[in-house]
Amino acid sequence: MPSRGRIFAAGNDMYKAWMDLAFASAQLWREAQEVMMLRTMKIALGDAASHREAQRMVMEKGFALAEAMGTLAMGGSMHKVVGRYRSQVRANKRRLTR
Repeated sequence: MPSRGRIFAAGNDMYKAWMDLAFASAQLWREAQEVMMLRTMKIALGDAASHREAQRMVMEKGFALAEAMGTLAMGGSMHKVVGRYRSQVRANKRRLTR
């Protein structure tokens, strides 16, 4: 039977993992809000580029969902899913601010 110290240490690891995921998710939320604002401004222009942006946005949602489901189905972690979403959101922000 493990000692009380080992159980507590394992609990700390689990707590840290959950807090890391919560922090990364909060960062993703903030970054996604920025991209939503940028996309809204672009789409509000109503030109051909805004139409393409709207189509791109819808396609990206489907691909991101399929990729996340595949990652989890193959045994990947939520940390990996959130990290991948964050990289995609950052790429969209760079593209929309050029």
